[in-house]
Amino acid sequence: MGLQIRLVDATRCFWYDLKIIKLMVKMMDIGNIRQEYTQMGLDRNSLEKNPIKQFQLWFDHAIKAELTMPNAMTLATADKLGSVSLRTVLLKMYDDDGFVFFTNYESKKAKQIGENNQVALLFPWLDLERQVKITGTATKIPTAESLKYFLSRPKGSQIGAWCSPQSDILSSRQILEMKINEMKVKFLNKAIPLPDFWGGYRVKPTTIEFWQGRSSRLHDRFQYAKEDGQWVVERLAP
Repeated sequence: MGLQIRLVDATRCFWYDLKIIKLMVKMMDIGNIRQEYTQMGLDRNSLEKNPIKQFQLWFDHAIKAELTMPNAMTLATADKLGSVSLRTVLLKMYDDDGFVFFTNYESKKAKQIGENNQVALLFPWLDLERQVKITGTATKIPTAESLKYFLSRPKGSQIGAWCSPQSDILSSRQILEMKINEMKVKFLNKAIPLPDFWGGYRVKPTTIEFWQGRSSRLHDRFQYAKEDGQWVVERLAP
């Protein structure tokens, strides 16, 4: 009986050790994932004086390169206690006043913006070995601007805005689908109005950083920052 127990314990230890070894190998493999950035460099003389114009150049390049959803950007928000969250949203408009995205005003991101309007954006154009990082403040855009964009959306997206209690817990997808069917009937052959809980935010930038990958991790980074109402450009260490 004692021999059997020792054999069972030994077998368990063997499989436990094997799992540890496999995990260590997997971790080593992840650690060895790397890529040299060799496509291009970035120098101060090639930059536009206005960061929005520089963004437009890179954004147009991302579109021409046929990147998947070049307008996808990570949005980071935090509440008044500093608890941070992030998600991917879509850039829908931009100009000298900032970068605009749309959402449910009752969502988690909106509630956090209501408590702390300091946010950050990231465009990860990795196929071009580029990133654009933006910090700034988020404020609601006028209802008329939200309405104009809402009316341009496909009908399915308009109905979706009415149906989803964004960030709330759902017991099943069936509840969401029932709500969708209810709204389809309600708005059948009718213009779908703008929900009063849905609209846009404009992120007014305080800093915009353009990151270009370079070999040996010696990347080119240039940051635009507002000083006395003017944009000042500085190179950052990689």
